[in-house]
Amino acid sequence: MSSRPAARYHPVSMALHWLLAVALVGMFAVGLYMVDLPFSPQRLQLFNWHKWAGVLVLTLSFVRLLWRLTHRPPALPAAVEAAMPGWQRLAHQGTHLGLYILFFAVPLLGWAYSSASGFPIVLFGVLPLPDFVPVSESLADLLKPMHQYGAYAMAALVVLHVAGALKHQFVDRDRLLARMGLGRS
Repeated sequence: MSSRPAARYHPVSMALHWLLAVALVGMFAVGLYMVDLPFSPQRLQLFNWHKWAGVLVLTLSFVRLLWRLTHRPPALPAAVEAAMPGWQRLAHQGTHLGLYILFFAVPLLGWAYSSASGFPIVLFGVLPLPDFVPVSESLADLLKPMHQYGAYAMAALVVLHVAGALKHQFVDRDRLLARMGLGRS
């Protein structure tokens, strides 16, 4: 591979990428931890924080999508693209598309589940957000696993994304991580 570094993403793109990455990992960890807690003030507080973070993830995702639609990312270097088998290109594109879909679907499903359960989201304890759906136990029972499975699917895609990035860094040694602010440029 060429020792010449690939074109870097815009600093705003990098900031949005890493903010969302940290938020998603944190939310997934808190989500796994809080669901098995017994009913307590701590559990209620964690659920509220999780909801607030979900709204922030949804907002960040919207900003990131708008940025992406108005600022094209740098193209893969020709040498990297030429060395990539078709299935890897498809996996690359499918993983990114899946992540973008889940960036919106998972928080919206969580919001709808919260609404259907009769627990509205009051952002930071001061700003009540509108309910997405009416209170309905049967709807809540449907939405809860959809939110959970969506979160697991997103976690799986994040792992796949990270594995691909690490493969490029340590197996292919093509310096693609430098494009997103990691590694030497």
